[in-house]
Amino acid sequence: MIVIQNVGPSSPARIKRQWVKRIKWGILLGLMVLIYGTHAPLITITKVNGQVPFNPSSCVVMIELAKLLISLATLLLTGGKSALYAPPRLALVAPYAVPAILYALNNNLVVLMQAYMDPSSYQVLSNLKIASTALLYSICLGKRLRPAQWLALGLLMFAGAFHSYSSLDLEDPVGSEAEEGPRLHITTWGLFLVLVYCCVSGLAAVYTEMVLKSQKLPLSLQNLYLYMFGVAINGLSSFSAVASDKSFLEGYSGVVWTIIAGQAANGLLMSVVLKHGSGITRLFVISCSMLVNALMSWVILGLQLTPFFPLPVTMIGLAAYLYYR
Repeated sequence: MIVIQNVGPSSPARIKRQWVKRIKWGILLGLMVLIYGTHAPLITITKVNGQVPFNPSSCVVMIELAKLLISLATLLLTGGKSALYAPPRLALVAPYAVPAILYALNNNLVVLMQAYMDPSSYQVLSNLKIASTALLYSICLGKRLRPAQWLALGLLMFAGAFHSYSSLDLEDPVGSEAEEGPRLHITTWGLFLVLVYCCVSGLAAVYTEMVLKSQKLPLSLQNLYLYMFGVAINGLSSFSAVASDKSFLEGYSGVVWTIIAGQAANGLLMSVVLKHGSGITRLFVISCSMLVNALMSWVILGLQLTPFFPLPVTMIGLAAYLYYR
């Protein structure tokens, strides 16, 4: 009988590969959390007299264009040049238009909802997208979640809502009494729009994951198709908007370009997560980024953390343990 050493399920080589994979995923997810968490503080830094000095829609176009160019460069550097010469089949390319349309719809919904609710209510209620994403993930992708995993996602949703709600008392009480500001409010139409927003957000994430995993194409080529539509749709939306009084690149600074680079990198990293991981992981990344956002706002902007800050931290940690154990 021939005995082959160290090829079993617990062989050192296999264990080493598993640890290397875990470290790579840890670095990737940690980088995404950091970029997500610093996004809002960086935007706040760019403000002049309380207003952003650049055209937000043009910023979205530049982010999509950066992702497109990086995807093209990656495809060329990895030997996929031949894919550019062969005309792509419509059946392969067309599905990538759907996520671009859904994300563009959500961007407009965020703006529209502000007329029917205050920003704080939107911040709290938008955490419902965790529930909508989980439901669509289970239904559309046929992924059956264990009861403990549903509990984990419930904890994740309530952690986000509690963190958003507990942040409402950061407003200056003296200023609130001296000057009448916006009150907490939401209309029936606003509540409906929030539900639509959460469903569209979940559908966009689940559909993108389904397309990326269903096609046996290089990820860089899939990203190329995806961001081609992203540039086209967001470009049309930007140039057709007449409400903005700013030119396309007006008000761009080093910080703005940093935001664009960060968000472009995050979009590409997210495609890796959706291709080789799970859309549920995306929810944990976004939830953890809220905590980084709060810490960065404390360090950079001098905002005060509430005494309740450790509670959502604990809830998110418990949710991660329950889901991935």
